[in-house]
Amino acid sequence: MTYDNDLVKKALVSLVIETTLLEIGKETYDKVVRDLHKKYQCYLPDCYDHPEYLNEIFKDLYGNAHNVVVEKINKQLEEFSYHKSISHFVKILNQ
Repeated sequence: MTYDNDLVKKALVSLVIETTLLEIGKETYDKVVRDLHKKYQCYLPDCYDHPEYLNEIFKDLYGNAHNVVVEKINKQLEEFSYHKSISHFVKILNQ
């Protein structure tokens, strides 16, 4: 049985996003989740396949300060960046 599949990576990325947002504050988490659903009809796990959605929401909420949130997510995913899909997620999130 291999754990190197998209479902596990999607869960990992989703968990990292969730914990990062909750560390910032429950209100921030709620706002991001609400905006994702309102603007893109998606949820946090969908950001694995569409990191540009999360990037846009962060920019809308924080402007140039969105880099702080992105950096926190990057740090937590750093050790998994050898996976092409996670590396791609981080690259798009950083744009």
